[in-house]
Amino acid sequence: MYAGVYVTAFAPDTGESVSSLIADPPPGAPVPPILPPVNGFLLLDRDRFAASFAADVPEKLAAFMADSQLPAAVDALGGAVTEPAWRSKPSWYLVATDDHMIPPAAQRAMSERAKAVVTETPGSHAVYVSRPAVVAAVISQAAQGLNDQP
Repeated sequence: MYAGVYVTAFAPDTGESVSSLIADPPPGAPVPPILPPVNGFLLLDRDRFAASFAADVPEKLAAFMADSQLPAAVDALGGAVTEPAWRSKPSWYLVATDDHMIPPAAQRAMSERAKAVVTETPGSHAVYVSRPAVVAAVISQAAQGLNDQP
């Protein structure tokens, strides 16, 4: 048996894509500093990277992360999900309450509809860097949850 662990992530439903999930942000929601596409790829603005992606990461490490980010394909954002894993697999979700990339309210809504076991922690989108023990605990909880199933 397998499980899904979502760490401050999108959890789209059938027919949804990242593009559709971010198309109509609520008033006041943070807007990620995505630069215009270059050759079909996107990057975050280096000067605004730390504040939006890694606000709780030490400054030098956040600068390194900004400099070493890999581009994301524009086409990947439009890929619609055909069969969400969370519909057939038990799921756990870590909400980073200080995330400026995916609003915490959106994370909560996606985790609720996925019927995920939810953990919340203070942290940026880079919570896996700033609070690795919390992330590891959620993964461990998921693994233990699978072991407890008949």
